[in-house]
Amino acid sequence: MAAFYIFVFILGLVVGSFVNVLIYRVPVRKSIVTPPSSCVSCGKRLTARDLVPVFSYIFLKGKCRHCGERISPRYPLVELLTGAVFVILFARFGFTAPFLAYAYLMTILIAVFFIDIDHRIIPNGLVLAALAGGLVFFIWNCVNPHPQVFGDDKWWTPLAGLLPGSGFLLLVAILGSLIYRTEDAMGMGDVKLMAPIGLFLGWRFCITALVVSVFLGGLVSLLLVLTGIKKRKDTVAFGPFIVAGAFVTMTWGREITEWFFNYINT
Repeated sequence: MAAFYIFVFILGLVVGSFVNVLIYRVPVRKSIVTPPSSCVSCGKRLTARDLVPVFSYIFLKGKCRHCGERISPRYPLVELLTGAVFVILFARFGFTAPFLAYAYLMTILIAVFFIDIDHRIIPNGLVLAALAGGLVFFIWNCVNPHPQVFGDDKWWTPLAGLLPGSGFLLLVAILGSLIYRTEDAMGMGDVKLMAPIGLFLGWRFCITALVVSVFLGGLVSLLLVLTGIKKRKDTVAFGPFIVAGAFVTMTWGREITEWFFNYINT
């Protein structure tokens, strides 16, 4: 089994390198295929030895081989994060269809996490790519129902997941714009992002993901205000919390949901 975990981790590192491409190119509407990767400082084309996930950063001591400019540590961080996420999903689901589906979704969501932090946008292209993957996962569930994943064996459960998360955030966006007379209360990117997440999780666990996202968002926002990093009226990107809530739910959603209902029934 150790060999499988190593393989999955290396796979995650490689995919994480691709996620870095998405983070850098998608917001500025550059092709993710061409041109080949190059140094953002000097523009020199990077070769294979410059692009080995994590190890190139270590061997190059965090600097460009051509111009000596510092390479952002975010690059290996994203690669390591993706590798860790893949390993956790593999430990949960094994090498199964749910593992492949959730690894695909998390590849997109990790890119969304950092893009929303940097640019305060959630690109439509990534949302559409997630929806396309969710549709494939929905078809798989129709052929091979898996109650362990969606909470029941009804074919329509994934489709019903399109509604609760996006519907709730849309309501928040509408009410926020009416009360505060601003569109910053809730971005429409957040509303759209919950749709593919619901398609992958089903309606029950979509609600769980939404609750976890709101809880994490509120907790971190409170800490930012208490520490003086943010002011009370400052806005905080909600996309990263949606991503975190989705990952927590796809990994431990059943346990969280069962604990909650057992807690309120005691």
